[in-house]
Amino acid sequence: MLPTLQRRAVLALALLPAAFVATTPAPATAGMVDLPPIDRIVHYQPKLPLQVFTSDGVEIAQFGTERREYVPLAKTPKLLQDAVLAVEDARFREHSGVDPKGMARAALAMLTGGRKQGASTITQQLVRTMLLTREFSVERKAKEIMLAFQVEEALSKDRILEIYLNEIFLGQRAYGFSAAARTYFGKRMEQLSIAETALLAGLPQNPYYANPVANFERAVKRQRLVLQRMHTVGVINDAQLAAARAEQLVLRTPGQTGVDAAHVAEMARLAVVERFGTEAYSSGIKVYTSVIADEQRAAHAAVQRGVLAQDRRNPWRGPEAQENLPAGDGAETERTAAEILKEHRDDDLLRTAVVLTASAQAVEAQLATGERVRLTGEGLRWAQAGLKPKAPAALKVQRGSVLRLVKNGKDWAISQWPEAEAALVSLDTQSGRVRALVGGFDFGRQPFNHVTQSWRQPGSIIKPLLYSAALEARVMPATRVDDLPFTASNGWSPGSSGTPSGEPITVREALARSNNFVSLRVLQHTGTQPARDWLGRFGLDVGRQPDNLTLALGTGLVTPLQMARAYATLANGGWKVSPVVVEKITDAQGKVLFQAPAPAPLTEEQRAIPARNAFVINSLLNDVTRVGTAARAQLALKRSDLYGKTGTTNEVFDAWFAGFQPGLVTVVWLGHDKPRSLGDHESGARLALPIWIDHMTAALKTAPVAAAPEAPPGVIRVDDDWLYSEWAQGGAVATIRDEGGSQYAGPPTLLDSLKELLE
Repeated sequence: MLPTLQRRAVLALALLPAAFVATTPAPATAGMVDLPPIDRIVHYQPKLPLQVFTSDGVEIAQFGTERREYVPLAKTPKLLQDAVLAVEDARFREHSGVDPKGMARAALAMLTGGRKQGASTITQQLVRTMLLTREFSVERKAKEIMLAFQVEEALSKDRILEIYLNEIFLGQRAYGFSAAARTYFGKRMEQLSIAETALLAGLPQNPYYANPVANFERAVKRQRLVLQRMHTVGVINDAQLAAARAEQLVLRTPGQTGVDAAHVAEMARLAVVERFGTEAYSSGIKVYTSVIADEQRAAHAAVQRGVLAQDRRNPWRGPEAQENLPAGDGAETERTAAEILKEHRDDDLLRTAVVLTASAQAVEAQLATGERVRLTGEGLRWAQAGLKPKAPAALKVQRGSVLRLVKNGKDWAISQWPEAEAALVSLDTQSGRVRALVGGFDFGRQPFNHVTQSWRQPGSIIKPLLYSAALEARVMPATRVDDLPFTASNGWSPGSSGTPSGEPITVREALARSNNFVSLRVLQHTGTQPARDWLGRFGLDVGRQPDNLTLALGTGLVTPLQMARAYATLANGGWKVSPVVVEKITDAQGKVLFQAPAPAPLTEEQRAIPARNAFVINSLLNDVTRVGTAARAQLALKRSDLYGKTGTTNEVFDAWFAGFQPGLVTVVWLGHDKPRSLGDHESGARLALPIWIDHMTAALKTAPVAAAPEAPPGVIRVDDDWLYSEWAQGGAVATIRDEGGSQYAGPPTLLDSLKELLE
């Protein structure tokens, strides 16, 4: 440690350049300066964000004002340590908090009119960051130097460097190099190349000026200086320097994370803040969800592909905006285009671009990253109406048009933000653990969670639950029901898929075809109130189900999560399950603060419906995916252990598919937030089923095909179909004949509703 006299000499040397611009006298001695305590550094407690992970440890999100991941020095790559020291404080291991040589160089440069040089050591930077303001003054500089001496006396060099590497601000809300590595490159520190390491090491000096997101060219220029400095002090050799200079840096795509599960992250955030308050944002709490990373990735991709496919069957709606670009094709045009695109949020799938040139044959555009792309042929087909010479103003694609582009393989195509929304939720049928959840097409544009918050009409996916109620009213799969148009006494006459046969058909055949007329007559036989009560066994809100025969058409209200829970009950043999998203919460040190109960064997107390009831309904659902409206499921996945039901509501406001393999149930929904038709020719089979198949192909890729289930006690095979055993000698309903509309007056009219309110 420097003697007191030498310290004062260093202090005087440090203050000498400042004295030329100071408006107040410099302090004569250290005793005249009021110093803040250094406890915040000595007893360092980093502000660690709330982190959310999948069950297999992949980070989903961070919440908090600062992005930070605390990493001990022993686990920080030596290359990164050496790079930072090379450019920020090469004599860090030799000085005592202040570098006299560095100070002398800075003073000499200022006195002789040379280029301004930095003289602050890493210890001084840490003091300035954590204890002082950044505003320059002689007094602040004096405090910085004396506090640096105190910190060096209190802490080891390794501890000072460790705090610095975790605390320093590096732009984009990233504090510390671990967070910066993920923020800028989507990598862990140990995965960084020499070129990437040098770019990050160049950020502490001015994280705003050299921010690669804001100014990539300026950041690369700074990186080159760092690389040269690393070479000068011997951190890298000639070959490494040349390779690093030649490497093309690729920043993380905006919005890209380890796994896309923003709605899951929001559910976890709300659960933690409700339990622990807003301190959770800075105390390092970690939340482990039940979501499985690969299945979540597959679900997110399936939803996005499905929604974009639906949108592409509608007319293209034109550019997002029209901006002015300067004439020519030089640097000014490039800079202007970049500024324009800052106002339009980029996306890792639907990339923002501004058009530079446009014709019916080719479009050249600049992406938000600065990359230029060329679109031809199929990539322009959807937007051809906007490329015609006399295109309407709202559709016209021209220089300055802001578009959304998607990449298909090596080629680019014009796209747009879809108007429809979608949801997918996938549950373990035994434990209720949520293995994948996508609450909407894009959380950034629409944070509303359609899985848990969207109450929509279920359409025909409610029919299996109603048929489950009918089994207890002696209606069996072989029961024959009139397939005739249904007309109520007030003239209400719903439609049905296909052409009515005019003859009685079996319940099994009716469900496979999704026949509305048969469902209405079966519900008439069961009774609407008993059927509503039975729906409650599956976890549906009975109060949201109509107390009339429109119930058979799915005109009540449900959420996708409710329907997943209901179908899980069928899949597991009749037991109710409670969906679980948050598995475990720990503090920053790993202490468990909350643990969801471990999955336990299902007991009779949890039974919602009889085992034989679930078995018989599942046999019907297997036919739906084999020969019915969802036959594409078994054909595409090439497996026989699939069960499910399509659903399409009136005027195609909602499209559904609810289905399962014995261990995994998945429900998919599509619709508009303000209900309107998805298209005249759309349906659950055309919209929701492909998303379900897409997801389940990935989710079941390692799952063996389940053997056909054995019949439980109380059900037997009679005349090639299943029957409750006590009715083998008679008692089951053989035929339900047409009852017309005599027992049903149809849905209430507006006048009926007004009368009810007045009464």
